[in-house]
Amino acid sequence: MASMLVIATTAVPDHLRGALSRWTSEVVPGIFVGSVSARVRDELWQAVTQTVGDGAAVLVHPAPTEQGYAIRTAGTRRRVPEDFDGLTLIRMTAPPKVKEMQSPS
Repeated sequence: MASMLVIATTAVPDHLRGALSRWTSEVVPGIFVGSVSARVRDELWQAVTQTVGDGAAVLVHPAPTEQGYAIRTAGTRRRVPEDFDGLTLIRMTAPPKVKEMQSPS
């Protein structure tokens, strides 16, 4: 049985966006929406995780949870899903430190 999914991507290779658009619609740049079987969803996600590179991606799909959906992530993101007593909450990590340029003394 097919179910809806949403994949949000940031800074991923163009060929990955092309592969995702074969099964889903890119409704705005980097946001893919579709209705596929669980097997196709898992195969698409495997392709995303293998080719995300320096980018990032998030998959949201229906699941038998209290919230009614599950979240999967790939790549480096500041928002990290965390299980809290059966609920998926989003934890924010600290922003990356920017090295200050030192001026010659």
